[in-house]
Amino acid sequence: MLATNLEKVDRPDLAVLDKDGQIVLIAEVEGFPYDLKKSELKNNVIWRLIDYLQAATTLVPFAMLVYIENIEIFMWDGKNLSDPILSLNTADILSHYEPDFNNIQVFSLYLTGLTEAWISDLAYHWDSEIPPASKEIADIGLLQRLEGGAIQV
Repeated sequence: MLATNLEKVDRPDLAVLDKDGQIVLIAEVEGFPYDLKKSELKNNVIWRLIDYLQAATTLVPFAMLVYIENIEIFMWDGKNLSDPILSLNTADILSHYEPDFNNIQVFSLYLTGLTEAWISDLAYHWDSEIPPASKEIADIGLLQRLEGGAIQV
């Protein structure tokens, strides 16, 4: 399944489609060697998310920033990106899929793969009956939109 509503710009690291093929979440993933504690770099990544969201031909309601320390999820209303509506500890979530997460350097490509595994688990429960942070993701209205969906890289 190919989402076409983001063709006009560079693509985000991940685009997550609902069961009807509509993009409901885009994500940017920043692993080593980046240090997103530096506010300038984090702001650049957030502006990149906003560029993707503005370029989409349909409303993409959620955006996510994944970095070594935290996973932040934002809402997009078509004009404004919210402050993070959910912030999760990355190691708490992704160590479920990589038990040595805290003991290794996680580069962007691997971090993207681990994030895909988590989102796929939320959508299909391939690894867990209750994937990490399911309740929190449900509380913001995203879990229901992920169920039965797909990931486009």
